[in-house]
Amino acid sequence: MSSKLTGFMDIERKNFSNRSISDRVKDFDSVNIPLTESEMMAQANRCMDCGTSFCNWGCPLGNLIPEWNDLVYIGDWEGAYHKLALTANFPEFTGRICPSLCEAACVLGVNRDAVSIREIEQSIVETAFENGWIQPRTPKVRTNKKIAVIGGGPSGLAAADDLNALGHRVTVYERELRVGGLMRYGIPNYKLDKSIIERRVDLMKAAGIIFVNGMKIGRDIKLETLSKEYDATIMACGTWVPRDLNIPGRDLKGIYFAVDYLSQQTKKYFGEKFEGEDLNAKDKVVLVIGGGDTGADCVGTANRQGAKKVYQFEILPKPLICRDESMPWPTYPKLYKSTTAHEEGCINEWEVATKEFLGKEGHLSGIRGIKVEWIKEKDDRYHLTELEGTGFEMDVDMVLIAAGFLHTEHDGFIGKSGISLDKSGNVSTDDKHMTSLKKVFAAGDMRTGQSLVVKAILDGKQAAANVDRFLMRCE
Repeated sequence: MSSKLTGFMDIERKNFSNRSISDRVKDFDSVNIPLTESEMMAQANRCMDCGTSFCNWGCPLGNLIPEWNDLVYIGDWEGAYHKLALTANFPEFTGRICPSLCEAACVLGVNRDAVSIREIEQSIVETAFENGWIQPRTPKVRTNKKIAVIGGGPSGLAAADDLNALGHRVTVYERELRVGGLMRYGIPNYKLDKSIIERRVDLMKAAGIIFVNGMKIGRDIKLETLSKEYDATIMACGTWVPRDLNIPGRDLKGIYFAVDYLSQQTKKYFGEKFEGEDLNAKDKVVLVIGGGDTGADCVGTANRQGAKKVYQFEILPKPLICRDESMPWPTYPKLYKSTTAHEEGCINEWEVATKEFLGKEGHLSGIRGIKVEWIKEKDDRYHLTELEGTGFEMDVDMVLIAAGFLHTEHDGFIGKSGISLDKSGNVSTDDKHMTSLKKVFAAGDMRTGQSLVVKAILDGKQAAANVDRFLMRCE
């Protein structure tokens, strides 16, 4: 193996490989094929152990990346795991679906390919599971405090994990039949195998955390009841209200939100019952509106369902392939990245606005669109202009709207509770995560707005710390 001192010069970045397209589109199994142990040790050797490292600055959790990279390089995988576990509750999640904010801040990435931090993280935690190094975080001493966590997504799980480790009795209430939130129901199995979530939940149960699934607050139990029975309640319900596209023809059958499409596919995959019609792309021409990760997930899912053809429209310009002066290192750049879903078959169109949904007898039959251009004004803001003569019509059987999320749900217990909301429609809290209701806290996307799994985990951890201080001060 190359010397640690020159590894970053001698060794090229090598990523996980993928299963062949012809093979992987037949199922929803994981796409990636990890590297071998020796290959991962070589990749860890590329870490320069910078005097001032920016990778852990880029990571919301502050992972001690250079330290566990060095331990992997010398073959101390157990030591690397324990160093990783100091800051990361669920590295098996972030090691698969995080956009790698750390890699964008890697010093090596200034003029070379950044260290493959996310894949090293995944390799560390999987090696730890294989060797039995990961054990339940069972507290040595229990307090007499009881905490309810509403929502089993990444934020709620992180809060529950930390509070239980601090000795409190924690019960997680999840309205779905399985835990995971959008991480389970909004991300396809081929990107995050749901057995990964189940494995972690089993550990949390063994540590003493109680999970009550299929329990909807406001329907099966009231928020006021939880407030009486528990010393504190943390709401971590996420943002499930999708942004709509209110244009003519929106009421036609055949137009769906991406979150409904993806969550139904997950439920079908696990044999769960679902409400409404069967959303299946088989033999259909599918248009995905929205160019983000959720849109790409729709593309991959549609291909696996047997779509005839898949298009993806994005109203914004195609991102650059490398940084410019507007994206200085070490900030996270908005760059173009091809996904495995796009490799499987998709026609991408950038700077396209969908103007109208066309239909026949109440069913979607096509769309009318137009090319647009973004013009920079004197105040450095961009103005959208439709390009004359570029209008078009296209036959489409199914449209999936993947335009992000607006805010947390206001129907049900949130609206009835009288909890204060901010101007964006999310739950308003003070700087200690407490809502306008005494003993009721909020964490994750329902407080911050749509975000990343890693940031939701961080907010859950911060909420847990604030709840612990609140409870122990009250003794």
